[in-house]
Amino acid sequence: MAETAFTYPSDTVPDETIDVVVIGGGAAGLNGALTLARSRRSVVVIDSGEPRNAPAEAMHGFLVLDGTPPAQLLERGRQQVRHYGGRVVYATVASTAPAAPSADGDLRFTATLTDGRTLTARRVLVATGLRDVLPDVPGLAQHWGHGVVHCPYCHGWEVRDEPIGIIATGPVSIHHALLFRQLTDDLVYFTGDTDLDRDTRARFAARDITVVDTPVAEVVTAADGTLTGVRLTDGRVVARRVLAVATHMRARTAGLEELELPMEDLPDNMGRRFSSGMAGATDVPGVWVAGNATDLAAQVGASAAAGALAGAHINAMLATADTDAALAAMRATT
Repeated sequence: MAETAFTYPSDTVPDETIDVVVIGGGAAGLNGALTLARSRRSVVVIDSGEPRNAPAEAMHGFLVLDGTPPAQLLERGRQQVRHYGGRVVYATVASTAPAAPSADGDLRFTATLTDGRTLTARRVLVATGLRDVLPDVPGLAQHWGHGVVHCPYCHGWEVRDEPIGIIATGPVSIHHALLFRQLTDDLVYFTGDTDLDRDTRARFAARDITVVDTPVAEVVTAADGTLTGVRLTDGRVVARRVLAVATHMRARTAGLEELELPMEDLPDNMGRRFSSGMAGATDVPGVWVAGNATDLAAQVGASAAAGALAGAHINAMLATADTDAALAAMRATT
């Protein structure tokens, strides 16, 4: 689905080899870069300016920064990275691939931008985030981030006490309904082409959740652009002010194919992510991943924390590599 791009002044791409290239300029990427820059590592963030939460007016659930507009958070993050000597380049990565190692055997990677510029880095932090894939219901996408929401922790308080509809996309939508029931007494569950067993229907009935089995044909939008309900395939209109959808979440992989990073599917068709281990390390030496690209359910605070942890781990591995190289050079001269 289309996303709103943020534009901002871009730094230049350095000619010399840098310590770390960070692909992705969201909370995970910027916090990783901040940690690295504060450790005096040369770091460049490549940011395409398409954050997942671009349609949202504010982010929530992040202590102290609750209610901050996403664009403001990212702008402050870029300023802080630059304050410590890091660079932020507004561009899109076309390809990222392993390059010939240095003379001392240290790893090298080449990132090529869509405009032809290239940079060489010793390590890579992937923080590309994810894309939310919405069900193919006419009129749904235009309300994404406003009348159509996905996360009860990100948007729940703001839609409390509203008439809410759950557009079922799979088994995960059942738990989705229970979470949104905490926020409103007026909840309708549209099963679509998913099945509800007898036990689940009983549980929904116990919580006064209305179940509608007739498929949804389209989302109804008023003349002023607000969401007013859904039209069913039999012509009936069910009035709703908010629709909640458990999206299919897919890690952004464009420009990373040559790294051959391992990926995995989550159960119940929830999404596809990059596999990672401790501190975001991957099975590809020299490459880490942080944020929604590997943790599909992470909110902004968790993504930022993951970026900081990955940045610290990368710095530790670089410190070891620097020491190994210095020791080898010393021994070569004695």
